[in-house]
Amino acid sequence: MRHGLLVWVMFAIGVVACRSLPDPDALRLYDLSQGHTQVGREALDSLQGARVVLVGEQHTNDWHHQAQLAVIRALQRSGVQVAIGLEMFRHERQGDLDQWVAGEIDETAFIPLYLENWSYDWAFYRPIFLYAREHRVPMIGLNISREISRQVAHHGFDALTPAQRGVLNDITCDVTPAYREFIRHAHDAHAHGRMDFDHFCQAQLLWDASMALYALHYLIDNDERIMVLLAGSGHARKMGIPAQLSQRAPLPVVVVLPETPGVFDKGRVTAADADFLLLAP
Repeated sequence: MRHGLLVWVMFAIGVVACRSLPDPDALRLYDLSQGHTQVGREALDSLQGARVVLVGEQHTNDWHHQAQLAVIRALQRSGVQVAIGLEMFRHERQGDLDQWVAGEIDETAFIPLYLENWSYDWAFYRPIFLYAREHRVPMIGLNISREISRQVAHHGFDALTPAQRGVLNDITCDVTPAYREFIRHAHDAHAHGRMDFDHFCQAQLLWDASMALYALHYLIDNDERIMVLLAGSGHARKMGIPAQLSQRAPLPVVVVLPETPGVFDKGRVTAADADFLLLAP
């Protein structure tokens, strides 16, 4: 009975979130380099010119997930073939995502699989997952295994065995001074104060690089699609995943952060961080 009530509550939350979504035909993007607002067709043109559209998030912010879904819906409704890249799922669990999108597994059975990959409440992401399932939008797991990220965070990149590196073998963890400064606030925000900072930087860099690599592999095999990549704001900003993508392929990339007063706003975010702020309704 309690489980049924929980599912009903999560469904209600998802319905409320969907109703408050911005109109996908009237997206408003604030261009951080030009200092003006793009609306509707102009905004869509800016997104459609990319192969990767990164939309950042604070994991527990409902508006950020509504903004992510608004971008996905706007592109998909405009006729673009979209794929959704996920920090929230490990690459090795791609089969679970494929079953979900194909409708081969129901929500009750899928939630435990989701929670094996991501610790944040399913309700935050549920509307996105339901939309992908309804419209058969591919969902692509981009994350690395917890074992690898934990080992690097505690012992450094050099502690990985050749078998652990696998397809990540071409990744190096040369943490530059600029990247160290970029990631310092994330170190504090993630409450890893007791962790060696250099190792934490290497873990973050490996995370960025591996997500970029897995996204690139998918896009090479599916050159008709645009990937809307959902990731925490530290990974989504230009110094994170976009920098790793640019080192490997000349793909056009657009970075969007949902406008959030005091967090992501015109006074705190610049063109060095992102291309656009997605303005709240």
